[in-house]
Amino acid sequence: MKIILENYLKIPRLLRFIFIISISLTAFFIFLRLSFYVIYENSSAPISSGDFWKSLWIGSRFDLRIAVMTILPIFLVGWIKWFNPFYSKINKYIYITYLTTAFSFILILYIIDFGHYDYLGERLNFTATRFMDDAKISSYMLWESYPVIWILLAYISGLVLFTFLTNKLYEKLINQTSPQYKLWKLPLIATVSSSIVLLSCMSKFSQYPLRWSDATFSEHPFTTQFTYNPVQNFFDTIRNGRMDYDIKEAKKHYEVISNYLQTDQKKPLNYIRKIHGKNLTKKPNIILVIVESFASYKTSLDGNPLDPTPSFKKLADEGYYFNNFFTPSTGTARSIWTTITSMPDVEKVGTSSRNPLIVDNHSIANEFDGYEKFYFIGGSASWGNIRGILTRNIKNLHLYEDTEFNSPRNDVWGVSDIDLFREADNILKNQEKPFFAIIQTSGNHRPYTIPENSYGFKTIDIDEKDITPYGFESLKEYNAYRLMDYSINHFMEKAKSSGYAEDTVFFFWGDHGINGNSKAALKADNNTELNLGSLRVPFVIWSPELIKKPKKINKVASEVDVLATVAGFTGQSYTATTFGRDLFDEKYDNSRYAFTIVHSNPQHIGLVGQDYWFRMFSDGTEPKLHSLLSDKPKDDVSKNFPEQTHKMKTLTKSIYETTKYMYYFNKNFKQ
Repeated sequence: MKIILENYLKIPRLLRFIFIISISLTAFFIFLRLSFYVIYENSSAPISSGDFWKSLWIGSRFDLRIAVMTILPIFLVGWIKWFNPFYSKINKYIYITYLTTAFSFILILYIIDFGHYDYLGERLNFTATRFMDDAKISSYMLWESYPVIWILLAYISGLVLFTFLTNKLYEKLINQTSPQYKLWKLPLIATVSSSIVLLSCMSKFSQYPLRWSDATFSEHPFTTQFTYNPVQNFFDTIRNGRMDYDIKEAKKHYEVISNYLQTDQKKPLNYIRKIHGKNLTKKPNIILVIVESFASYKTSLDGNPLDPTPSFKKLADEGYYFNNFFTPSTGTARSIWTTITSMPDVEKVGTSSRNPLIVDNHSIANEFDGYEKFYFIGGSASWGNIRGILTRNIKNLHLYEDTEFNSPRNDVWGVSDIDLFREADNILKNQEKPFFAIIQTSGNHRPYTIPENSYGFKTIDIDEKDITPYGFESLKEYNAYRLMDYSINHFMEKAKSSGYAEDTVFFFWGDHGINGNSKAALKADNNTELNLGSLRVPFVIWSPELIKKPKKINKVASEVDVLATVAGFTGQSYTATTFGRDLFDEKYDNSRYAFTIVHSNPQHIGLVGQDYWFRMFSDGTEPKLHSLLSDKPKDDVSKNFPEQTHKMKTLTKSIYETTKYMYYFNKNFKQ
């Protein structure tokens, strides 16, 4: 004990103060966490002991982060002599006042959090601020529903006790010795202490810090609620949860959307369609490959003279190739959201995958009964917080990420695509049940790193002036694009040799495209003029068992339709609740469109049809109609085609407003 005390006294008083306050706050937050569990845990459907301890472990790290973030200002400025809390009495009062104020704010959030969960069954988030819109009624409700006086007394007592204990700690530390250090030791102390603080804020040995999506590891709904820290959840939803909806707008546009989706208009705001499958004699395996930055105009499928994707062109020639397939927007996280939920990402701040309030949505992917479900990503699923939408919306999902693989890390995006495919093959070839697998590539992305072991792939060294006219910005990008094609072919060969290719339906498409000058690549090209190159990607279905007559399909298709098409093509019965429509269902062929959105301020929304692209700002201003067949596609032809303009404008606005409503109510349609 004496040795411990001696070493303790060798630590600067500032660090002793910070350490004790941080640990004390963390312990207090853990106490409140356990109190939340005791009060609200439903014994009729208890969480498992494994989930409890994992939830407590993750939640405690959230608590530690909030404690350290509270003390962080003192850590940052306290090293300066004149700002050190032990330099003068004035500093003492300043810091104690700051800590008491911070603690009072946190304590208020916790009190509101308990009441919020008691009232709505959800941890505190920024939507609680809506009760301030009618403060008088909300105040009366609180007064009549809760013991406000006792809560207020407990709150004041908590503040008094905190201030008293903080002052006692200060007085004890100021009477302790203040060690003197040799000059060379000061940088060492600063480095070590800063590293500890940084690690506490990260709360994770990983490329990404601990995020709210880490709390969504369990299918038990209370486990996620138990794991959240209400302070972090409140600020997370302020930063990433600002997409609002207007139920009046949703009702106003319901008839248009009902006709578009062919739902029952007798039930207001009903978007449910029950689709009965083909009852195939054998369930095929399903593999979805989402390819990074797979712009159509750069591929061999569109006739690019550089022929960068010959292997993929062969797959397209042997299967069904949709050459008018569009993603709603750019950005991989937005694409994953669209794939899983069959809705475009219309989030105003950040991406929808980062919004904790809408993590729980119905997905057609969850309805593939009897399938083992897999998701393979070369990096971390904490990127873009996609972990939340994957684990919460696909039951019993086996999620494989960089930490699960034996392959070496290639760059910031994790293992290389070719290694990712090999890792996936090693797992899929040993499956005895039918499987539903999603593989998300990332190699065709800056920094365009070619792995040391490419399993036979050879780069091409040619002058960049011979590349850039055909849509590629550099030789590195061109070779990365070629490697992407080579990796897909490598995977297909592995699937064949492993024996499951014949029984599998493969679906390939790009998460988004990328803008570039493609006029030299394509004779008639509107990608460059209208920036459609960032949205148009190839969509290919390959199956030797189910495709006997390959064909190129020209109908307009959207990424929101992928899962409905996967289900329809493989004979799976499913319930559609959002915008997904089977691309092979001919009843929709008279209204095939692809919604688009550019996340500017205000957002630029639009609708791609067979011959036109309509665009306007989300507030309805500056509507324009562009002819995709014109020599001058940038010209606005809305005055020449008023009926077409009105039709597409109405549907564009209807999809946009309905999507915002669906975000929050799709979860209620789970079957």
